[in-house]
Amino acid sequence: MKTNACRMLDALAIRYETREYTVDPDDLSGETVARKIGLPPEQVFKTLLCRVDHEQIVFAVLSVAGELDFKKLAAAAGGKRAELVPITEVQPLTGYIRGGVTVFGSKKAFPVFAEETIEIFDRISVSAGMRGLQLLLSPADYIRAAQAQLVDLVRTSSVAPGETTR
Repeated sequence: MKTNACRMLDALAIRYETREYTVDPDDLSGETVARKIGLPPEQVFKTLLCRVDHEQIVFAVLSVAGELDFKKLAAAAGGKRAELVPITEVQPLTGYIRGGVTVFGSKKAFPVFAEETIEIFDRISVSAGMRGLQLLLSPADYIRAAQAQLVDLVRTSSVAPGETTR
């Protein structure tokens, strides 16, 4: 199946593979997607639509195993505060529904901030623009096609290894 994301990569002569999986509308977690396509969660990347300082819309792209640090994203975008765009605004802004958001073929080319660890893998997986279909491609090709800026986006735990929280 060809999505707008696939067509965009085709137009850029970027090699990719698609991988289909069965969608469970009650479980759209990235960890579930990773298991279904046979990749570790660290290699599967989610695309989050965020708003910086109540006005600038940006994409944050990070491993499904990580948690977005909103302060780091805001700083990378030149702002002070970042938050997720409400789910009701995602499709009107991007053309995609939750579980199928990708930077490729979005209604508008919002700035893309990708987690810097994206480069440690030979290939990564991102949504192909619909639930049930993932794109596998090289990080370098993703970064080039997305015009992504690499930054540290992941929240680091304040608990030292071996410690527990109460």
